[in-house]
Amino acid sequence: MNEGDKVESAAPATPPATKKKGTDWAAEAKGIFWLILAVLGFHSFIAKPFYIPSESMMPGLLVGDRLVVTKYPYGWSFVSPTFHLLPYIHGRLFGRLPERGDVVIVSPPGEKQDYIKRVIGLPGDRLEMRNGTVIINGVPIKRSQPTPRLIPVDENAPCSDLQFPGRLVTGPDNKPYCELPIVHETLPNGRSYDTIELGASRADDFPPLTIPPNQVFLMGDNRDRSADSRVPLIEGGLGGPVPWENIGGRAEFITFSLDGSAEWYNPISWIEALRPGRAGTSLHPQEADSK
Repeated sequence: MNEGDKVESAAPATPPATKKKGTDWAAEAKGIFWLILAVLGFHSFIAKPFYIPSESMMPGLLVGDRLVVTKYPYGWSFVSPTFHLLPYIHGRLFGRLPERGDVVIVSPPGEKQDYIKRVIGLPGDRLEMRNGTVIINGVPIKRSQPTPRLIPVDENAPCSDLQFPGRLVTGPDNKPYCELPIVHETLPNGRSYDTIELGASRADDFPPLTIPPNQVFLMGDNRDRSADSRVPLIEGGLGGPVPWENIGGRAEFITFSLDGSAEWYNPISWIEALRPGRAGTSLHPQEADSK
């Protein structure tokens, strides 16, 4: 090759400097928006967590229990969205009535908060209560004799004299307990559950009433301490049978339970506050064929 034919190797080209891109805040905001929408949609139409704030469903549910409520078993209504912003709308989408014994969340007519109660009466039932016994269509439901049960005392279950006068005792292990008389009830469909019977009270008697179409009669398991269908709205109750549109979902199982001793700034206390043995507890009533 002649000297004139030599070709020098070209130096590698330097890529043009690229501008560093900043954060695309519009895309970030859009992603967060869709995430929030997905969570709200899941809570509104599939399932949502629920916190037990009162003692009205003892002994099965304690203050501090966290549970899962499914939204779809009865279809959807105006109370299904996570935030109760819709006005009353008649009917349910893909609706069906609850079964006797179901534990449900319900919004009292004209109110926005959620209660949790048990379905006792269905449309067309003639329901009354005498001396603490529920009578459905003229037949008293089956009730066992009261049996004492020791429920551990903690900050969320203090066994106060206001709620359970004279029930605070010391157990065989020298720890404090709430000794409560438990009555096992069985509904006409064979489903059963435990209730608390504290003795004679105003709530033990309810006059005969025929439940209107598409309404249900709800009661708490802590019969003498529950603001339910037996109690007027003005006294914080449900004011009688409740339209099925006001049913927000069915309680399924306990996810975990806290005894009230946790401190927000101490993560170790969150674990120490867990009540043993409650996670995973089903909230469905016992079935007749499972006894």
